[in-house]
Amino acid sequence: MISTFDSYSEIRRKLFSGEIDLVSLVNAYLEKTEQDADFNIFLEVFNEEAKSEALRIQSKIKAGTSGKLAGMVIAIKDNICYKGHKVSASSKILLGFESQFSATVIERLLAEDAIIIGRTNCDEFAMGSSNENSAFGIVKNPLNPETVPGGSSGGSAAAVAGGMCTAALGSDTGGSIRQPASFTGTVGYKPSYGRVSRWGLIAYGSSFDQIGPITRNVEDTAILMSVIAGQDEYDSTSSGKPVEDLENLSSLASPIKIAYLREGLESEGLNPELKKAMEELIAKYKSLGYIVEPVEFPFLDYLIPTYYVLTTAEASSNLARFDGIHYGYRNPEAAGIEQTYVKSRSEGFGAEVKRRIMLGTFVLSSGYYDAYYGSAQKVRRVLRDKVNEIFRSYDFILMPTTVDAAFKIGDKSDDPIAMYLQDIFTVLANLTGNPAISIPLAKKSDGLPFGLQLIGASFEERKLLSFSAQTEKILSN
Repeated sequence: MISTFDSYSEIRRKLFSGEIDLVSLVNAYLEKTEQDADFNIFLEVFNEEAKSEALRIQSKIKAGTSGKLAGMVIAIKDNICYKGHKVSASSKILLGFESQFSATVIERLLAEDAIIIGRTNCDEFAMGSSNENSAFGIVKNPLNPETVPGGSSGGSAAAVAGGMCTAALGSDTGGSIRQPASFTGTVGYKPSYGRVSRWGLIAYGSSFDQIGPITRNVEDTAILMSVIAGQDEYDSTSSGKPVEDLENLSSLASPIKIAYLREGLESEGLNPELKKAMEELIAKYKSLGYIVEPVEFPFLDYLIPTYYVLTTAEASSNLARFDGIHYGYRNPEAAGIEQTYVKSRSEGFGAEVKRRIMLGTFVLSSGYYDAYYGSAQKVRRVLRDKVNEIFRSYDFILMPTTVDAAFKIGDKSDDPIAMYLQDIFTVLANLTGNPAISIPLAKKSDGLPFGLQLIGASFEERKLLSFSAQTEKILSN
């Protein structure tokens, strides 16, 4: 059964030894997507295309000419462009739109013989923490269909957790890879800002967004990162810094110094079971000789307001192009340009997207720009300076990924503030541009998982992934 394959290395070994064949593997994944279609994880499954690619790549495996991702079946979030395929950001405003080009990450995956199985549901324009904001319905958590899978990359995380693919790509603006990874018991990685090209990603917050992998283990994350990372001439924000060897992770030598934010671990809203699991992990670290110390971080209450002022401002600008004129949904009865704008955008965007556009337009408006947007940029600099100060003394920052495990569908949908606070521990890495990862930590008494989060210094991907792999082993013992 596919669910018994917990790593790509296991799949690859069995493929190359002849124990399994790629066509059967792809068919098994496709059967799983059909079997669990009620979970609403996929907006579209590329059935015939995936089967055809499996035949082609199987022949390359036999000939010894296959790429490093041969046998990896990947789902992609519905805000990543794939030439000749629909992409909608789970919004009515892009209903029926077909991409004219492929994102750089897609081209790099295909060049290494990965198979893309379909596009996954997500919160509309990646705005949400529960995957309840999609124009195409709610995604159910495969671990418990009464609960949310997290957001906005909830469909991608659910596809991996539900055994419908080997790995998936998501995008992370404020925790949209890591939070659903925590809710589904998977590994979610947000690279350093600029480490992975954003070319072909439908933008939400351009100075925040990063594409990253969701997998079953850290090793698979590292393999995917080795393929998708690196400078891209089409993305001026991509970094020219060399990509380290991410395929061959090695254990870090002691002393390893880890800081944890005292305010985070002592937060009143933190689930007691999660807090206990974090404290037990800290004790394990210390027993292994790692230096683990609390650091003061007096800015926790500023993270969410700063994040939402800046990201909504960027969203207001980025989403102005979806106007009912150029492409996508247009109200058929609108007369004149103004009516076309108003009716098309009012009907095409969902409630949460409209809320964020209006908030962003407000903070950018005359008379409020300096008070809100300008002040938030100053706070962002303070946060970055504080994080850099911590990294001058420590190797990693340890935090919970989320305040709790997955909540029930509908529990927070009527309270935007409660929903926004789901990102309180994840937005820091996006505000500062640091790489961050969520690794399964433990399970609550109800059986639902939650993750731990490690943040690394900017562009030290190899160091962070190496220690994450070590932590994974520590937790398995």
